[in-house]
Amino acid sequence: MFTIKELDNSYCNAITELILPIQQVEFNVPVTLESQPDLLDIETTYIRPGGNFWGAFSENVLVGTIALMHAGPIGAIRKMFVRKEHRGARPGIAGELLDTLIRYSRQQQLQALYLGTVEQLKAAQRFYEKNGFTRIAEAALPAVFPKMPVDNIFYYRTLKN
Repeated sequence: MFTIKELDNSYCNAITELILPIQQVEFNVPVTLESQPDLLDIETTYIRPGGNFWGAFSENVLVGTIALMHAGPIGAIRKMFVRKEHRGARPGIAGELLDTLIRYSRQQQLQALYLGTVEQLKAAQRFYEKNGFTRIAEAALPAVFPKMPVDNIFYYRTLKN
């Protein structure tokens, strides 16, 4: 059983403690906390410009995150991470996090969602494709998309009905 709620800066330590080990240890992505200053001020980076940051909690422990950066008419999905022991169709944390972000994006009248990921995150790529995202070339990204330096695979999904 899990719950999803909006996060603010009071959760920055818990967010960092969840995300960094997944990036650095589990998947060997060459990123540091210093290269991700957004993790230290999610209110300024995500919430104030019109996006949001959500967390999934199991027994009051943060086990998953997803964030939306508002970039004009589009949204950029960021920080989609779920603890290894909480992944999979059951309990469905990743799917519920993504559904929450999509609902919010539609309420904000965003036209489309974009995201970047890295080659080694194969399960994430399958997850996005299963959830209606189409892989696109980096050259097809809109100019307003806030690209992360390590990202080398990109996806798109329209939000129009």
